[in-house]
This record gives sequence, C-alpha cells and structure tokens, in this order.
Amino acid sequence: MGQLNRAERLQIMLSAQELRAIDTWRFMKRMPSRASAIRELLKRGLAAEGFLEAEERQKSKDFSVLSD
Repeated sequence: MGQLNRAERLQIMLSAQELRAIDTWRFMKRMPSRASAIRELLKRGLAAEGFLEAEERQKSKDFSVLSD
C-alpha cells in the first residue's frame, strides 16, 4: 500500500444529527471509516465549489468576512 502524506490533524465538533448523516452516508458508500468518509465529503464539497487545488501561501485573513 502506498505511503500516505497526512501530516496535519484536524479536530472538529459535530452535532449528533451531523454525525448520523455522515455515518449513514458512510455505510451507504461502504467507506472503511468515518475519517475516510469525511475526507471524501470534503473533497466532493471542495470540487463542487471549484477548489480542486489549494493555492500556496494564502493566509486566513485573505478570506475574512469583515473588512479591516
């Protein structure tokens, strides 16, 4: 099996309803784990919005909702 390059860990809080939806989707798609299901859902969501590749060196402040 190929080596995975996952150097970052992300912790998120989900409601019981969100977790049930992810688990239901995971089982319907026969995903091996919650983590793999969440990665796939993120990938699909980003692709749907046209974000296929991240641009390098962007800062979170570049995406702020409020102006300075």
